[in-house]
Amino acid sequence: MRTREQGFSFIELILVILIIGILIAMTIPGLKETAMRKQIKEALELADVAKKGVNGFYAATGKMPANNEEATIPPADKIISQFVTAVTVKDGAVTLTLGYNAGDSLKGKLVTVRPAIVPGYPTVPISWICNEVPAPPKMELKGENKTDIQMNYLPVECRSESKK
Repeated sequence: MRTREQGFSFIELILVILIIGILIAMTIPGLKETAMRKQIKEALELADVAKKGVNGFYAATGKMPANNEEATIPPADKIISQFVTAVTVKDGAVTLTLGYNAGDSLKGKLVTVRPAIVPGYPTVPISWICNEVPAPPKMELKGENKTDIQMNYLPVECRSESKK
């Protein structure tokens, strides 16, 4: 009488390896999106430099600064970080140009945060709105949105309801 050896057959081992391979392949795109979101979120922290300048100019004049100089911040190419090559102010909107150590999918791409104000009341603090997210009620957005990054790479606070 023949006794069967204990253990797994070659076919069973191949099936297990195949299933593990499929599971790994399914997670890779999600990991890339998470890494891109993290890089954009970190880049957006640099916008605070320009936001302070815009806030100060608006509080003093009741108008939005036309450029970096009016916002009393350094030139665009001097405000940099590991993921940002430039921070530009135009009509109050703050646009970051991504590059340097940013992922290849983000190099040269733009992300914009725009000021939302209560018209006629410069003492009311500015709310900063990312991308195409709608302004709060009774507030008005200033500047142009130049964001050209895929929606799935943007952090949650930069995604509008209509584009999810």
